[in-house]
Amino acid sequence: MATETQTGLSGHMRGVTVTTLACLAGVAAALASGALVGLGSVPVSEAATNQQALAVLGAAILAQFPVLKVVGVDVSDFGAKDYLYIGFMTFTLWFISFGILLTSGAAL
Repeated sequence: MATETQTGLSGHMRGVTVTTLACLAGVAAALASGALVGLGSVPVSEAATNQQALAVLGAAILAQFPVLKVVGVDVSDFGAKDYLYIGFMTFTLWFISFGILLTSGAAL
């Protein structure tokens, strides 16, 4: 196909892959943050302000780029917009999932 990249992924598949990985990384980071802060054993206000939970989010964002390379996405042509998109999508899913974990009283 004329729209395929050098790695063989079409533009559509590249976008779907990046979005899916960013969303799954956000949910996984929320679960890891919840396990790290000890949901259920600490007050919600203390768990919500834990700086280590935010560090897990940062690690999840940075860990995606090597995974994208392995999957076949050419990250060398990423611009600022692509990096901001990955960061925003990961943060959004982390924020929603971690918020649900905090308010539901779930224990991990």
